[in-house]
Amino acid sequence: MFVGITNTPRHYAWGSTTAIAGLLGYDPSGTAEAELWLGAHPGSPSVITDPEQVGGHHTLLDWIHAAPEEALGAALAAPAAPRLPYLLKILAAAGPLSLQAHPTAERARIGFGLENAAGIPQDAADRNYRDPFHKPEVIFALSDTFEALCGFRELVEIRGILGELRALDVASDDPQPGALDALERHLLGDDALRDCVDWLLRDGRGGDSGEVAWLVERVVALAVSAADLAESGAILDYPLELATVRDLARAYPGDPGIVISLLTNRVSLRRGEVLYLPAGNIHAYLSGLGVELMAASDNVLRGGLSPKHIDVDELLEVLEFTPLPVPYLPPVLSSPGVSEYRPDVDDFVLVHIAAEAGGAGAPAAAASPGGAGADAGARAAAASRAGVPMRQFTLTGPAIAICTAGGFLVAGAGASVALKRGESVYITPDEGTLTFAGVGEVFLATTP
Repeated sequence: MFVGITNTPRHYAWGSTTAIAGLLGYDPSGTAEAELWLGAHPGSPSVITDPEQVGGHHTLLDWIHAAPEEALGAALAAPAAPRLPYLLKILAAAGPLSLQAHPTAERARIGFGLENAAGIPQDAADRNYRDPFHKPEVIFALSDTFEALCGFRELVEIRGILGELRALDVASDDPQPGALDALERHLLGDDALRDCVDWLLRDGRGGDSGEVAWLVERVVALAVSAADLAESGAILDYPLELATVRDLARAYPGDPGIVISLLTNRVSLRRGEVLYLPAGNIHAYLSGLGVELMAASDNVLRGGLSPKHIDVDELLEVLEFTPLPVPYLPPVLSSPGVSEYRPDVDDFVLVHIAAEAGGAGAPAAAASPGGAGADAGARAAAASRAGVPMRQFTLTGPAIAICTAGGFLVAGAGASVALKRGESVYITPDEGTLTFAGVGEVFLATTP
């Protein structure tokens, strides 16, 4: 079954006024549209465009609750509380989001239970765990560049940045090496990154010796001076990191996350590149348009660049402090024009389907013996004979597809649907092998 779904973009201050509308082909609302959610998350479940198709249910969440086996398939309907385990988003950041990390599945279950036992309301501002689920995620860059912070750097690189800051300090009219000395002291020892983050967040958010406030002010001043020197022709070793300091200082003046950004990898994704953010990975999206796919959860531990609640103790338990390479997620090219992104979790797979006019085609789907499936297969076969590009993907669970360019006829085992730019559809797993006939781009989320 193909069930048309839609939703209203969510408005956050860091969102873009034009990016999502420009991608999906509708008139901008004039407000900051940050995220379009496609899924059954209770916070903003997708709206079913034709409720009569699914017994009068108006949202995907309501339909899943009422008819879990029909909507999800037998495997996902079996647990006591059936749920769609993923959430697909279009994300548009015109400014930086908070530094954050997400828990493992085990820590989420434990934390949720402890906070429930403590009687903390699930909507309380100081609550860490709003559900018992983990929240790994991937981001696929749609804009020409997508800027992010992701994971901790090697200490040798951090000391290189500190060395550049010291050189800028020496060259300034009013050297203040003491601020940088304080940072360097906290980067010594066997657990330097943990100790440094602990100090920055506690002292910088009311601890409060004033050391971190001084450090943040000094680092920002040095980053500003670096911009002036660069305009005069000076060559900097870390220009992008210092530019990020300036950007973050404009968005979150005085926030200790400005300094924490220098401890993390600064990543510029090109269109089509994908990051995988597993549990414990500190990250922040800075700017850009992308497709985000995550486990359906609200569990976020913040680590700066935010006025919201920060539980330093819990954050330190969740964070993975071991420096690791930037976690790019390469595609599995399952067939021409079909790229699969499969992280090491059971919650989701992201599939990118692309076809250009005159491009290579895939074999047409065989027509079903009779009924609606026969009609769908016949139309797919006719499209193939007409030279329309064909792409195929076999479902292993319920799926959500959104078309971001062009248009396709999507045919499954029992039905078919026309999908054009800006439209999205929920697909039940009994549709089996899907054939996409057309030109453009589709993103599909499903389960492994």
